[in-house]
Amino acid sequence: MKTFLVIFTLVFSANALSASWQITYPRHLESSSKIDEYPIQVLALALEQTGVKYQLNPSENILSKGKALGRLQDNREINIVWGMTNPQREKDLLPIRIPIFKGLIGWRLLLIRQDMAGRFKYIQELEHLVKLAPLQGRDWPDTKVLQANSFDVVTDRSQSALMRMLGNAQGDFYPRSIIEIWDELNTSQSKIPIQIQPTLGIRYPAAIYFFVNKNSVPLASLIENGLEKSIKNGKFDALFVENYKPYIDKAQLENRTFYTLKNTFLPEKTPLDRKELWFDGKIDAATKP
Repeated sequence: MKTFLVIFTLVFSANALSASWQITYPRHLESSSKIDEYPIQVLALALEQTGVKYQLNPSENILSKGKALGRLQDNREINIVWGMTNPQREKDLLPIRIPIFKGLIGWRLLLIRQDMAGRFKYIQELEHLVKLAPLQGRDWPDTKVLQANSFDVVTDRSQSALMRMLGNAQGDFYPRSIIEIWDELNTSQSKIPIQIQPTLGIRYPAAIYFFVNKNSVPLASLIENGLEKSIKNGKFDALFVENYKPYIDKAQLENRTFYTLKNTFLPEKTPLDRKELWFDGKIDAATKP
């Protein structure tokens, strides 16, 4: 993406900067947590850093993640999507390789039925957890990560269906990221009591990026330029802390054992060496708003 920054600098004149950028993102079917609100805040922050005029609007139609990715690849209806990266997505679309959730999407707590709480007390190592069946979305990148780590994953298409399946004992636990789990538990319609298991978690490197159409190099350059500026001046971290410090505090990470999984599906160009882009398990006091 460094070449995109060069292109951005050379191509955008004062007239281009004064133009209004019309950016359309997918209107989502399910939005039970900040996971679909926060990226819009990050995108607005990045655009503000560039000084351009812009308008952010949801698509007229409700789009599932799969449909949104297809529309973006065809350059129809929308011109940006955010989602977890994998090699195929980076082949089909143009990624902006800055993990907007700082990798927090890969920090997973476990939703369980209350009547299973006693069984989880006996889990002392990853091999014990692997004997249980996790629930996960059929087409989610996380499903492949779990399967590659020897889990026998039970799948369905929607988050609401998976919550019902957990309540109906069609799976043993439902791993959800720290950024999702609290809101999803609060809105659960399961008739069977569900809780967050208090002592365990799993984690693996995972990145949610902004993606644009392969031909939208100027737009990618614009957004990347703004993101880099917001990272440098601390506004990116301040927004992250403002949104997710309460969730991280609730998770009580210091009191949990996290089993680390391998993610062999991360593309080679994932910027794992840029430590400032990733959540490391603690909130830096310097970034508190």
